Amino acid sequence: MPRPLRIAIGGIHIESSTFSPHVSTADDFEVTRGDALLARYDWLSPARPWAVDVEWIPLVHARALPGGAVDPATYEAWAGEIVEKLAAAGPLDGMLLDFHGAMSVVGRDDAEGDLVTAIRSAIGPEPFISTAMDLHGNVSPVLFDACDLLTCYRTAPHVDVWETRERAARNLVEALRRQRRPHKALVHVPILLPGEMTSTREEPARGLYARIPEIEARAGIVDAAIWIGFAWADQPRCQGAVVVTGTDAAATTDAARELGDHFWAARDEFAFVAPTGSMDECLDTALAAVADPARRPFFISDSGDNPGAGGADDVTFALDRMLARPEIRDGSRRAVFASLVDPQAVAQIADQPIGSPVRVTVGGRIDSRAPGPLPLEGTLEAVADDPDGGRCVSVRVGGCSVFVTSRRMQYRLLSSYERLGVTVDAVDLVVVKIGYLEPELFDAAGDWLLALTPGGVDQDLARLPYRNVVRPMFPLDRDFTADLAVVTG
Repeated sequence: MPRPLRIAIGGIHIESSTFSPHVSTADDFEVTRGDALLARYDWLSPARPWAVDVEWIPLVHARALPGGAVDPATYEAWAGEIVEKLAAAGPLDGMLLDFHGAMSVVGRDDAEGDLVTAIRSAIGPEPFISTAMDLHGNVSPVLFDACDLLTCYRTAPHVDVWETRERAARNLVEALRRQRRPHKALVHVPILLPGEMTSTREEPARGLYARIPEIEARAGIVDAAIWIGFAWADQPRCQGAVVVTGTDAAATTDAARELGDHFWAARDEFAFVAPTGSMDECLDTALAAVADPARRPFFISDSGDNPGAGGADDVTFALDRMLARPEIRDGSRRAVFASLVDPQAVAQIADQPIGSPVRVTVGGRIDSRAPGPLPLEGTLEAVADDPDGGRCVSVRVGGCSVFVTSRRMQYRLLSSYERLGVTVDAVDLVVVKIGYLEPELFDAAGDWLLALTPGGVDQDLARLPYRNVVRPMFPLDRDFTADLAVVTG
């Protein structure tokens, strides 16, 4: 009987905008180790048939809401812990590297490349490494060279996160049992697009990702993956990528070339997943539309400061424009603004009785772009503890409930609104710091628009000061021929 395989699990999972002034520190992360880390993966208990006779070695896993670049000391502490535990683990057959793929660390251009290089230095060249990544991650040459198997999500919004992690683990175990290192092929595609133009709910991304099952079913193919890349980091590695792994070198190379060609050919078809406009244009449309009950609640995405992509979560631009509307100020229209992070403001008012008049300045403490910190004068209508946002308050200003949180969070779940006393189907308008609507909001919306607001994850990429991305790059550049060379390994 063969000995059990020994496979380590760990990673650092965050998406980081280098255009955001926010700096991600250890306080932003949820960290798991030991049995708690293994408990994240349901294929371990009860074990799937493919996972029998595998000893899983937990290292450390740190995960955070997208934010700004990670503080170097924070990154180095966890990278060091991963390396130390690998060195102490004894002989390993492989490692499952569970990370996002778009982490930035202050002073580094390829954080995941640095991390996998450190891992290789600890385990040596023989163990296999398999990665489970977000499709908004990046595949640098260093990452590709160091890993044996790479896969990523196939849906956006991401509803296949745990399926992807299990696929990465299963592919790793099966490759180790074959005792043969997979063939792999990479095609970089010089496209840089926001996720809100590449949702798999819509074409062309839907059709592009629909090609994967057919390719994966071909003889000699193990996995096919397409990375959209991460648009809000100014680094040479940021661009689209295709990686195919397989047991047949020619089939693997041909499939990578085919997917890369299809990705590039579709470049002019990508469009925003909802109608767009300036914040004022979106408000004009929404406030007219809500006269029709079928279009309520009307959602507007404050997309430039979306914390789910790395925005600071405290730009006050959208709220300022919202409160300038007479029908919201006088209560003729019921609205919600979700949200601003400002622990100082929360601490200032949260202990007052519900119904108290309050005056507080909110936002603009991290990302101070105009109009900066915003004075609010209203009524304290709710206080709640949220598992994501910490202590949160709702301040009623005219007809608008303004949510303020102690920690950065994205109001993507209806339960988070309900904690502050809001049922979204009872309001006219919800302005939320988000990009494409996550599933619960999408289902709840009578209608919605994507506002092209300013912030660290501005959807209008031409407004961002790129200096380090490889040029030419679509859509920053348009009149060029792409070099879709296949790199094999």
